[in-house]
Amino acid sequence: MTLIHSKKSITNSLRNFANKRIVIDMDFDDSIYRTPGQLIDGLLKHKGWSKRVLAIVLGVHDSSINRIVSDKQAIEANMALSLEELFNIPAERFLELQKTYDLAKARITVTPDASRATRAHLFGALPVTEMIRRGWLDATDMRDANQVEKALVKFFNVTKSDEIETLPHAAKKTEVDKPASPAQLAWLYRVKEIANEMLVPRYSQTATENAIETLKELLATPEEIRKIPRLLAECGIRFVIVETLSSAKIDGVCYWLNKDSPVIGMTLRHDRIDNFWFVLRHELEHVLKRHSLETTILDAELEGELAGTGSEISENEREANTAAAEFCIPRKKLEGFIARKSPFFAERDILGFATTLNIHPGLVAGQLQYHTGRYDRFRDHLVKVRQFITPSAIVDGWGDVAPVGL
Repeated sequence: MTLIHSKKSITNSLRNFANKRIVIDMDFDDSIYRTPGQLIDGLLKHKGWSKRVLAIVLGVHDSSINRIVSDKQAIEANMALSLEELFNIPAERFLELQKTYDLAKARITVTPDASRATRAHLFGALPVTEMIRRGWLDATDMRDANQVEKALVKFFNVTKSDEIETLPHAAKKTEVDKPASPAQLAWLYRVKEIANEMLVPRYSQTATENAIETLKELLATPEEIRKIPRLLAECGIRFVIVETLSSAKIDGVCYWLNKDSPVIGMTLRHDRIDNFWFVLRHELEHVLKRHSLETTILDAELEGELAGTGSEISENEREANTAAAEFCIPRKKLEGFIARKSPFFAERDILGFATTLNIHPGLVAGQLQYHTGRYDRFRDHLVKVRQFITPSAIVDGWGDVAPVGL
């Protein structure tokens, strides 16, 4: 009799459901439930239904409803829509409770990884793939996070990854004259790594001043640039050429290993004779004035306004820019030439002016571009110089890896 009565109760319940749409009473508060199973159990109690009735209505096995009500089985979108149709509770409410419940369980069971944020910053900010390709990191695949992290620790010469200088809290380890991007700091570390292994005499201020006069004699011919590394080494200056990283936009750097050991690093980012001489003389002025004795001077995008002497330029940079421009072409002579020939600068005039000064016409062309703002003119004179300087210098880049740390 009990079984027959039970079947009759189920049949009556199904008939009642089929004859009218279920509308939840206004006094049913679904906000008190914290899991989807609790909400369904509350709805069943509110309607006086059993879990078996719900299983039959939904066309699923009893065990599925039991697992859902006990929150052992997650509610999926199709089930949420079916429950919406039955109880007039939006499907989003069931799915929202499911998501919240799943997250709460995950927070309990998942072990927090304190180093995840560090890895995210390092891998997101540094050009890791490029650093691996350049041979800077002892790693083979960026996807091997542990291997790359160990390589970065070694590259930045720290004991653990959260000490790496590109991280915000570690960014003051190397004092630089202006905020530096992670890619710029990585490039700087590579310059330091190479410079640390170079052997040169103690720095001599007098020898450097004399060397600058000798450098003036090299301005006429690009091939003479090959003599620069030896001349600087004899003065006690470590001269390093490291190809820039693609996102760094660095032209040069000047810093001191100690009070007797200055370093000049260049990128040859703009492979032009005018830019090469301007950047080199700019960095040499920082050495002569010991601007970088306390703070590393990182020169990025050293062209246009940043190559000038406006009020927005720091005093150290104005001094270096003035010295570089004067070295390439004495200011008064350049101003006189422009006053005589402007606005038309004939080819013969450029060549004649360069011959008079015993400099390459590319230096004249570069200064005319800067002063006239016409960077589309005089390009034929802006010869490339990398081929002349790299054979005699310590170089890292363009397919070559400096032999350091071996």
